Amino acid sequence: MIKAGVFGASGRVGRLLLEDLKSEEGIELSIVYVRSELNFPLDEGVTVTNDLTTFLQECDIVIDFSLPEAAQALFEAALITPKPIVSGTTGLSVHQLNLLKVASEKMPILYATNMSLGVALLNKLVNTASKTLEGFDIEIVEQHHRHKKDAPSGTALTLAESAAAGRGLDLDRVRVSGRNGNIGERSADEIAVMALRGGDIVGRHTVGFYNDGEFVELNHTATSRNTFSKGAIRAAKWLTEKEAGLYSIADCLELS
Repeated sequence: MIKAGVFGASGRVGRLLLEDLKSEEGIELSIVYVRSELNFPLDEGVTVTNDLTTFLQECDIVIDFSLPEAAQALFEAALITPKPIVSGTTGLSVHQLNLLKVASEKMPILYATNMSLGVALLNKLVNTASKTLEGFDIEIVEQHHRHKKDAPSGTALTLAESAAAGRGLDLDRVRVSGRNGNIGERSADEIAVMALRGGDIVGRHTVGFYNDGEFVELNHTATSRNTFSKGAIRAAKWLTEKEAGLYSIADCLELS
């Protein structure tokens, strides 16, 4: 039985992980890390700790859905006490992403801005469409609930990276995430990534390829956050026996 440690248990996806692990075969919740008090009960036998060393020592794999600063602390602690990590924390800085890559040299880490099968497939389709629809303008729109803190979403940025890779472009050079005023015509290589926030939208991403006379739009809509928690559990079961390295959800689903 795989012993899972949940990091970020009080978050929206973290709470779902605690429930979904109860019904999953081959893996069980062993320990939960919290920085302060946990304001809801856990099943008997599950350890709660605010000590990262204890947390890492008492689980076989970590599932992380936290905030960037907390994830950074996790990666730093894991450098001392290596443990397989599945991380779905978005909004990581360049430093935090580099830290994740360094940590993956000591342990297997699966990092994904979105854990759903549908989005994994969407990334592959976007890459193919970007290559095939040469000359089409690429625009990405993402929609999320009013409480989401980072923008654009990690998923939208990953989709933009897939589109840029399809055309051999450096996303940092061609990405636009806002338009206002008399900015002139759209450039040929521009990839726009726009964010909408409101209500309780779980997540919707649209990647459009627009040309004179026709356009193609690829859409993914998440209707439940269980899509993310169940995807992360599937990834955790897959990652447990892997060697050190940095993996993607596409690797887990054999879509690479």
